[in-house]
Amino acid sequence: MKHLFIQVGKQVSAPSTGPYWRCYFPNTQAIIYVADSSDVDRLVIAKEEFHAILEEEELKGAVVLIFANKQDLPGALDDAAVTEALELHKIKNRQWAIFKTSAIKGEGLFEGLDCFVNDIPADDGKPSKLSGGIMRTEKQLLLTT
Repeated sequence: MKHLFIQVGKQVSAPSTGPYWRCYFPNTQAIIYVADSSDVDRLVIAKEEFHAILEEEELKGAVVLIFANKQDLPGALDDAAVTEALELHKIKNRQWAIFKTSAIKGEGLFEGLDCFVNDIPADDGKPSKLSGGIMRTEKQLLLTT
């Protein structure tokens, strides 16, 4: 039985930490980006950071999953509004998907991951598949918030 390896980290905006974040980029096949749907002002910064990550050479082939998180909060933007705020329509050279989530309630997380894992190429070039809810193959995901 093989498992999905997930590298977890928190995206930091400080310029002094940027170079250290790059040590996680090699061999990354997928990026999970968590956006705070309830903080409209911060989505502007999130958009800039997100698109900067997508420009990194070592991440050019990575598929992208965006979690529009905090859907449980009043006034949270829906997935269409987060798509617009993050300018996801500008992503032309890779697969991406967005899911509404509430991490605190556990809503939308498994649906997003199920869909997402199927899009990650396996070593033989074919998409990975789930078997009994266990994600197969060793892959590196870059999780940013």
